[in-house]
Amino acid sequence: MGSGTSAQHRFGFQNAENAFKAAALIQRWYRRYMARLEMRRRCTWSIFQSIEYSGQQDQVKLHDFFSYLVDHFTPSNDNERVFLNHMLAEGRSPLDFEMEKCHDYESIEVLDSYRGPHLSFPLLADHATALVEAFRLKQKLHARYVLNLLHETRKHLIQLPNINRVSTCYSEEITVCGDLHGQLDDLIFIFYKNGLPCPERTYVFNGDFVDRGQDSVEILMVLFAFMLVYPKEFHLNRGNHEDHMVNLRYGFTKEVMQKYKTHGKTILKRLQDVFCWLPLATLIDEKVLILHGGVSDMTDLELLAKLDRHKIVSTMRCKTREKQDKVAEKGKAEQERTSSARRPCPWLLPQSSSLLSWTPGPSSPRTYRAGRSSSTPCALPPEGKKLSPQAQAQRSLDLELPRWQLADYPVALGKQEFLPLPSEADWEAGGLLAPTLEEWKQVVDILWSDPMTQEGCKANTVRGAGCYFGPNVTEKLLQKYNLQFLIRSHECKPEGYEFCHSRKVLTIFSASNYYEVGSNKGAYVKLGPALSPHIVQYQANKTTHMLTMRQRISRVEESALRALREMLFAHSSDLLTEFKKRDVDTTGLITLSDWVAAMESVLQLGLPWRMLRPQLVSSSTDNMLEYKSWLEDLAKEQLSRENIQSSLLEALYRNRSNLETIFRIIDSDHSGFISLDEFRQTWKLFSSHMNIDISEDGICDLARSIDFNKDGHIDINEFLEAFRLVEQSCAEGEPSHSPSISNATDIASSTLDAH
Repeated sequence: MGSGTSAQHRFGFQNAENAFKAAALIQRWYRRYMARLEMRRRCTWSIFQSIEYSGQQDQVKLHDFFSYLVDHFTPSNDNERVFLNHMLAEGRSPLDFEMEKCHDYESIEVLDSYRGPHLSFPLLADHATALVEAFRLKQKLHARYVLNLLHETRKHLIQLPNINRVSTCYSEEITVCGDLHGQLDDLIFIFYKNGLPCPERTYVFNGDFVDRGQDSVEILMVLFAFMLVYPKEFHLNRGNHEDHMVNLRYGFTKEVMQKYKTHGKTILKRLQDVFCWLPLATLIDEKVLILHGGVSDMTDLELLAKLDRHKIVSTMRCKTREKQDKVAEKGKAEQERTSSARRPCPWLLPQSSSLLSWTPGPSSPRTYRAGRSSSTPCALPPEGKKLSPQAQAQRSLDLELPRWQLADYPVALGKQEFLPLPSEADWEAGGLLAPTLEEWKQVVDILWSDPMTQEGCKANTVRGAGCYFGPNVTEKLLQKYNLQFLIRSHECKPEGYEFCHSRKVLTIFSASNYYEVGSNKGAYVKLGPALSPHIVQYQANKTTHMLTMRQRISRVEESALRALREMLFAHSSDLLTEFKKRDVDTTGLITLSDWVAAMESVLQLGLPWRMLRPQLVSSSTDNMLEYKSWLEDLAKEQLSRENIQSSLLEALYRNRSNLETIFRIIDSDHSGFISLDEFRQTWKLFSSHMNIDISEDGICDLARSIDFNKDGHIDINEFLEAFRLVEQSCAEGEPSHSPSISNATDIASSTLDAH
């Protein structure tokens, strides 16, 4: 009996020991498996973010180049001066004021065949709810209602301060949402999960409503509608993408023109104005500061509260008061020089119907200043005088009713209308000075900055704008203004949110599946009277819930590597040059260490190239890489989709985003075409910078040669085709069919590589 019992105990102990060993082995395998998946996820994330920020750097460089051209170009006549103002939308012309006064949407007829949602003002909660449902069903809002809604939105925004103040005393909780980027499904999911806006449920949306997604217009209409219905419970902050110059590159401008072909230009103009009036930040119970990007060591909330925010038309273009005065002096001297004899315009082709020509009146200045005085409660009165609320309201009303008379708009083809400019006294009385450099930098910092783990504050070279701010910068700001913590957005996070700086900074990002289906969760944060953040995460795409973690990571990884291979292919020539430098003996082989160094030297993405090597380099012998064969293999995937020789396709892949952005900058009226007059003015800008002497007749010939279908204007396909043809002739070593086109490509190349 005893020996049998002992044997059973020994057998049971051995089984338990084996079970523990098996459990330990399984646990070790699972941990390694999860660690490998996490490593792949982080590597994939680095690829997506590096490519995204690289595009933002290109955007900043491109607009810096155009800003440099404009600042160093002296217009020879009023027509050129107006064109430059339209190109970078630096100022607000008398036309803009008149268009604001006139309710241009009233003349737009809504046909009986229209089956979309209808709006009537003042809006009710049912209207806003019906709008959400209509957009969910893929219905489109009529242009009349869009313009009417924008008109009412602007009237409301003008009354708001730069920093909104919200209290938890009047609502059960405050919900803060981050970037949406045109993803309507995420907005609808937030309302479904958290509830529609109401007096007991306050919302704050923290910027970046538009770009990248396909439903930016619909998101804006829903947000603006609820803001008008619940003005005290629904708040919007401006993000860095609420900027017409950023929209040129990232899709919103294109989306508006595709959805509203007839009235798209007017809608874009109204949106540009509305974006300028969006508040800059929101303060909850004087303790929680909500802003889009971040702060810097120079952030001054008092200055932000009193500057005229609508003067910051774009954070991409620093048109400050100091620069403006210099331009005014230069323009005045130029006008005096050319006043005796105006230069004739030899342009024989049809004039742009969108470019308004005017000549100044007898007492008018030759240049005018941008912006208008703010009617917000925190705006500073001129000359330091204090104005009563009634006086401020009257002043705002006076500014809304300009005295300038305008001719019919738009201008008929081939017809030039003239209107007087306001006098200097008018502009000064209206407070139309551009912002100071300090004011502009303050706004750029809060819209573009990102937190970092290191102490201090340094330039954000990764994005090309704003700064990186450390924990000490956050702590200093919190202590100075007696705040508890900051809520910001601006950065996509895998979990939809992230705490940093000892939980004093909370990043909220509400666009789920931002890079690819399964790439990230969306999130929003709820704050009650105790101001303790409660995070809610979600996935708006149902497909994600049916994928395992491994399937999800594999899918996202494949998308990231495909985007990276396209970028590598776009820089094949530069990579080949760099490989040859490291192949001293011209063997056609380089070490994998040299491959890693060359990749970072050319692309400068800061990626873990050694970890990515197995996914990018399929074969290597003795730790050596035959780089020419590798580049040829890299090109096969792209060439299989395009019937274009490798060098041409490489050039188009590398420059297409920049070329499309250049096209939209030149197309200053957002018509979808470059008119011949727009082309002529832009060419003069380029040729002045490149010191290329070309006659007006030569510019005419160049425009005609690019206008392949001879319809009097240049569309995006003709623009890209001209670039492709010249690249082809250069690759084949043949002279271009047109020397002018060759010069044009030289200028385009210098533009793409500028600064």
